[in-house]
Amino acid sequence: MFIARNAPLLFAFLLGSMPIAAAADCVPPERPFLPQSQEDMRAYADLLRADFESYIADIQEYFRCLDAERARALQEAREVSEDYGRLVELLD
Repeated sequence: MFIARNAPLLFAFLLGSMPIAAAADCVPPERPFLPQSQEDMRAYADLLRADFESYIADIQEYFRCLDAERARALQEAREVSEDYGRLVELLD
């Protein structure tokens, strides 16, 4: 009975401590390639710089997506926890 009564709190605690495995719409950007040779780095500096700047913009968008998904999932978890609490109260 202890678990049933405290399930909403337990559920919220577990959700807060779980890493986000993968948000369906959040796709991480591909890491930019960096040549080993300094000569190649200099020769392709403009392309490499553009790739890195694109990555930085894309990773920021990815983080925003994960933040939004986490907020959505937490809200859903709160609602489910409240629903479960009502169910437990009804069944007691």
